[in-house]
Amino acid sequence: MTKPTRLFDCIAYQLEKFPKEDMLAAKENGIWHKYSTQEIGASVNRLAAGLLSLGISGNDMTVENQDKIGIISNNRAEWLTTDLAVQKLGAVLVPIYPTTNPLEIEFIFQDAAVKYVFVSSDELYRKIAAILPRVPSIKNIYSFDQIPGVDHWSTVPDLATPTLIEQVETISKNILPDHLATIIYTSGTTGTPKGVMLTHHNILSNVLLSKESFPFEDRPEFKTLSFLPLNHIFEKMVSYIYLFSGNSIYYAESMDTIGANLLEVKPDLFCAVPRLLEKVYERIMAKGADLKGFKRKLFFWAVELGKKYDNNRNLGFWYNFQLSIANKLIFNKWRAALGNNIKYVITGGAACQERLLRTFTAAGIPIYEGYGPTENSPVIAVNRKGKGLCKLGTVGPIINGIEVRLEADGEICVKGPSVMKGYYKRPDLTAEAVINGWLHTGDIGQFEDGKFLRITDRKKELFKTSGGKYVAPAAIENKLRESRFIEQAIVVGPERKFVGALIVPAFSAITEWCQQHQISTDSYESIITNPAVIKFYREIIDHYNQQFNHVEQVKKFELLPMDWSVATGELTPKLNIKRKVILEKYQEYIDKIYR
Repeated sequence: MTKPTRLFDCIAYQLEKFPKEDMLAAKENGIWHKYSTQEIGASVNRLAAGLLSLGISGNDMTVENQDKIGIISNNRAEWLTTDLAVQKLGAVLVPIYPTTNPLEIEFIFQDAAVKYVFVSSDELYRKIAAILPRVPSIKNIYSFDQIPGVDHWSTVPDLATPTLIEQVETISKNILPDHLATIIYTSGTTGTPKGVMLTHHNILSNVLLSKESFPFEDRPEFKTLSFLPLNHIFEKMVSYIYLFSGNSIYYAESMDTIGANLLEVKPDLFCAVPRLLEKVYERIMAKGADLKGFKRKLFFWAVELGKKYDNNRNLGFWYNFQLSIANKLIFNKWRAALGNNIKYVITGGAACQERLLRTFTAAGIPIYEGYGPTENSPVIAVNRKGKGLCKLGTVGPIINGIEVRLEADGEICVKGPSVMKGYYKRPDLTAEAVINGWLHTGDIGQFEDGKFLRITDRKKELFKTSGGKYVAPAAIENKLRESRFIEQAIVVGPERKFVGALIVPAFSAITEWCQQHQISTDSYESIITNPAVIKFYREIIDHYNQQFNHVEQVKKFELLPMDWSVATGELTPKLNIKRKVILEKYQEYIDKIYR
């Protein structure tokens, strides 16, 4: 076929180059069910024809007249099938995080005038049904799971006829690369959600440029495990890289079953956000801490060795010899826990701790960190396979085919084919974000060695102390979270005399420490108010303070007696902190710091 120009061209592309028995796979009733390329292609056409019979279309393909379809679901084969079917009609998919609160969903569905919604479970159906009276544009909700009294999604393709399928093919031939493919609403860390409009050309250009830059070879034998939410542009874009590379996509059953699914699927690669890698690392460290005697010493010897790893510098015969021993005795168990077949892991969405990158890579699990916002479809830079193309602690070189410049204040600006069409119904915000074709990301960065981009902070998060000194909180927070006793941290201090911090302890780790020191663990409150615990955290923070200038050092802190989560509002669905929410919610603790 000619060069693909629309996302749904992946089906014809795969059928021609590497038709597969397991284009997609999902576990159903305890058994992995495989869907072939041909089967998915037929399902997409039938679903599109069914939607066409319900009156869904792209009409004249202008953004206002393209019908909008909502989807709120875990990752599964039906998710991608729906995405492709909606695309083939020239309609627009509006994906929502399953954890999004009802008020935000209501705003998004009203803003986009969504006509039909696909949900995965009874819980999500009830969440949407509750707001249905306030969103008059919604005509029906379809579920992927069988739910009594709810229309199953299979009733839509059942409406297909040969004539309608022919019409779908005619419509899809007339869909141009610049037609809108999706609106992804970013919850961000503050304010009202913004609908990022991405065209086929936006996303596909990012797919093909990332595929070329990394590089992703055509490897039909490769299996991937998908578990990051598909409604996020990172996992969605990477899914299309998989499809255009012939890789099979296996969907994890849930975030709780990833460990078991890795052992079953034995994937060659997967994508993860840093917080997930941190959780894996913390579990490994906890198991190491439970070891006794020589085994415990050997475990932590290997970990310390891993932290020193440098992919761009030969540390000599003695280090390499020790690392080979560590790989045979300790790190082989880490690889086995991931299915014993991982070629590499790609991470993005937030800054990844450098010690994790070094330790996992030393352990034979190479992690490549990348970067990019939803507004750029998303990738701007990524570390790459190949000598001299990866520098741990940076987000790598800029991908081929796009331009990047740094403003005087260090703000990263990007120009190229993957920059969004704009914010839906918000030309004012679009004009602020995209100036003369340059997307202003709001992230602050710098280049190292002339080619590796390092993200240093968010522009809006930089603050001045009352002494007029600038502080970049993200770097300090990321360093503090390297401690296995710190789950989360947020740095405070705008217009104050010194820098303070709110600390969420890693309660499993500190509870174990308390038990070893005969300290009461009756409640989280009793733990964090114990003078010995406070002294212990003071020592941890002082250790990390040594790595920062005097003005950046955390002088005082408060321990919090509760975890932060998506459900309680402190974290975004990507598990990034919502700074504004936390500062408002925990004002009394901040007041104690400066009292």
